[in-house]
Amino acid sequence: MKALVKLEAAPGLWLRDVPKPVTGPGEVLIKVLRTGICGTDLRIRAWDSWAQGALRPPVVIGHEIAGVVTELGRGVDTVDVGDLVSVEGHLVCGRCRSCLGGARQLCPNTVSVGVDRDGGFAEFIAVTATNVWRHPNPIDPEVAAIFDPFGNAVHSALSFRVLGEDVLITGAGPIGIMAASVVRHAGARHVVITDVSTERLALARTMGAVTRAVDITTTSLDEVMADLAMVEGFDVGLEMSGAPDALHTMIRTMAHGGEVALLGLPSGQIQFDWDRVIHSMLTIKGIFGREMFETWYAMSVLINAGLDIAPVITHRFGFEDFEQAFDVAASGRCGKVILDWSAV
Repeated sequence: MKALVKLEAAPGLWLRDVPKPVTGPGEVLIKVLRTGICGTDLRIRAWDSWAQGALRPPVVIGHEIAGVVTELGRGVDTVDVGDLVSVEGHLVCGRCRSCLGGARQLCPNTVSVGVDRDGGFAEFIAVTATNVWRHPNPIDPEVAAIFDPFGNAVHSALSFRVLGEDVLITGAGPIGIMAASVVRHAGARHVVITDVSTERLALARTMGAVTRAVDITTTSLDEVMADLAMVEGFDVGLEMSGAPDALHTMIRTMAHGGEVALLGLPSGQIQFDWDRVIHSMLTIKGIFGREMFETWYAMSVLINAGLDIAPVITHRFGFEDFEQAFDVAASGRCGKVILDWSAV
């Protein structure tokens, strides 16, 4: 079968023929229809310092996956052949304290699809049945393919009470924009999103969920808060960029008792104003992935209730054009970029 492979410890990706995976006990085989390109995939392609420490080539990459179940391994009775599914890319041990306590997202033994083991940028992928999310209602495979990053957005956005609150989102990438839609849907009052990309700020405005989409290089948050008659600062902060300046600004503009969720991964260590955190009694929570599977349930409920995240998808390519697709995704001048595997 065709697959996108990190063949060697060097920049680049390679489209190659690889063996079709074999379905083991408790696993399902999925015919991949669509995949989304993630920041992790971009880092693997660039072969940055994180990728060099995380991967052992060769490995098939990709973890934002939607497809149709084509084969069931022994003992699988939770999905059927023909089901449209998304894939939860974090495989947990099931034996540690967190897993046994129902907090699988905290498993210290997590293995990541497309990083630690072969992923879904391929015609087929085999995964444990407990890592597939069946879509019982009709859904576009493109939207199903971005349930992984949508889950990051939902996990972050619903970590704290947002009903009636003022929310600051730093980073108008696809996850930040989807998070804005979620908090607006959940009843936030003002939703302010910041970035330095005019294209992504325009996309955030198009999605219609934000009170203000702010180019932070030309407009300060102090100006925005004054314009919105906000006196005490933001109640909830969602840091999606990993940029030091964004975190510093967020900490500075939070209200006393404010709550901050950190999803954006910085390229290095960040120092910030601990005095402000302590004296303002801020709560800071790190976010990694999704709560399995409470977040997935919330995602399906939100979609079925009418939340439309499809506009965040701005570019679509056949898998053969992966180089162009990755270049677009890396430009930062786009929303989500989708690869189509349905033709093979």
